[in-house]
Amino acid sequence: MSSLESNSNQEKKIYDETQAVVGSAHADPETQAKVEQVYDPSQESIWTRLGLNFESYKRAPGSTRGQIVHGTAAPELVGQENPLLQQKMKPRHLQMIAVGGSIGTGLFVGSGSALASGGPAGVLIAWIIMGVMLINVTQALGEMAILYPVSGGFYTLASRMLDPSFAFAMGWNYVFQWAVVLPLEITVAGTTVQYWTDQVPLAAWITLFFVVIIIASMFGTLGYAEEEFWSSCLKLLVVVMFIFIGIICICGGGPSGGEYDQYVGGRYWQDPGALANGFKGVCSVFVTAAFSFAGTELVGLAATETPDPRKTMPSAVKNTFWRITLIYITSLTIIGLAIPFNDPDLFDGSGADISPFVIVIDRAGIRGLNHLINVTICISVLSIGLSCVYAGSRTLTALAETGYAPKMFTYIDKAGRPLASVCAILIFAPLAYINVADVGSAVFDWLVALSGLSTLFTWLAICVTHIRFRKAWKVQGHSVEELPFTALGGVWGSWLGAGLIVLVLIAQFYIAVWPVGGSEGGTAAAEAFFISYLAAPVLILFWVIGYAWKRTLPRKAMDIDLDTGRKSWYTVEEMRQVRMAPRRWIRC
Repeated sequence: MSSLESNSNQEKKIYDETQAVVGSAHADPETQAKVEQVYDPSQESIWTRLGLNFESYKRAPGSTRGQIVHGTAAPELVGQENPLLQQKMKPRHLQMIAVGGSIGTGLFVGSGSALASGGPAGVLIAWIIMGVMLINVTQALGEMAILYPVSGGFYTLASRMLDPSFAFAMGWNYVFQWAVVLPLEITVAGTTVQYWTDQVPLAAWITLFFVVIIIASMFGTLGYAEEEFWSSCLKLLVVVMFIFIGIICICGGGPSGGEYDQYVGGRYWQDPGALANGFKGVCSVFVTAAFSFAGTELVGLAATETPDPRKTMPSAVKNTFWRITLIYITSLTIIGLAIPFNDPDLFDGSGADISPFVIVIDRAGIRGLNHLINVTICISVLSIGLSCVYAGSRTLTALAETGYAPKMFTYIDKAGRPLASVCAILIFAPLAYINVADVGSAVFDWLVALSGLSTLFTWLAICVTHIRFRKAWKVQGHSVEELPFTALGGVWGSWLGAGLIVLVLIAQFYIAVWPVGGSEGGTAAAEAFFISYLAAPVLILFWVIGYAWKRTLPRKAMDIDLDTGRKSWYTVEEMRQVRMAPRRWIRC
């Protein structure tokens, strides 16, 4: 029997409870006790597994040990860092989370204000730069998440590879980012529905959508994964339809009597022009582009709830390239060709009224399709809202597991839901009612400012963590060939990604001090600056609190733990055999 076949057999047996106990016989008593705490959800009723009865809310007695270990691992390491979260996600879920999970208001609605601020060329420049950066971020994240599919994903890895105090700051910043975005998305969903009627009060729509998100959250990981799969299918269908219709309209093939029944081509790039506000306009678009890509890193969190990330994650990570090129760049190019940046419809109204997707379809005179796009925007907003609950709760649970949040947030029930963490994030949803008050918009602006740059800081941390991981991997005598998945650009790709993020942060600082259209000066200027850059001092404050609390410093590369939670133990020779083996179809 070849070594590869032997390892394959071991992968099938490694999580058998009896085998785990026997394999840990020579480990210390504490480790042995930990290994023996295995929970098998398949022994529960279907109602418990789906989270639809009272039994499902009881604490899970232990890890399901549902992740496959590839290669020969030391017995004392097999039972370590097995997340209590259950591995319910299938390959199709991961693919759609990667391809369409983060498509939402940033593209469907935010691209309109970006076009008005930066012009068609400014929009493309900003999105391409952010796209190149994001490809490197997802590649770096994929390399680490496939090797270490640990609870908390990039937060846990940052704590291990960088500095626990910095990870504390990044983790809480990430939790508050999603906690604040949740009421924002619920509010946007309410204003989107007002495209059809304004007879129903906004508060009523907020209540309805809040209840919908609570119900979806009851189904845990599987509810989130299935919702993401089907909503992403709808979003991709609508965007692809829009791309084909947009190309036909720009070429003059639109319905007779509509605005696009004659050739448009690059007319609006000539008049009013390609750039709306010059260099400032381009800089002002970066944050909108970052917001539209926010959530792409959720693939790294989802690796924890996947049985075999080594087989399912690589294709999901690689699909990010197609989402950026096909979905974002192509659709934004069409929008820039079909609508001038000084079009009054980009400034008048809110929600779907200023969506360039809806504007193009309305002007083309294609009946009914504008309603489909609006329905898609509404579903996309709710999808992002559910992602807020998923991302925020998983990170909060990881913070508690590492001692940086109250222990109550480590509670995970028999359905695999981090129950206390989910409730903690949902508590923020009623903040959406602030928008109903007269001063609501001003208060909400400050709340949203907390999440303004959080995504950029998270991506920067992922790049730096990867750079540090590669350094430790090399110093401790490992070869890159041992890695089950390697980032496309390697460590240089992470340096490029980190450099681009720093440039974007500098550009945002420039815009915060000298905004487009000039500054009003005095209190108004200070308020505008902090609304744009509030996330930076908040992150620094968390970092100081984390250091004062735990008094930790960055570890040396030689001292970084590269074994705990590792799920691929192939040697260089075994990895070469794996890569030479014929590819098999992965069943969904």
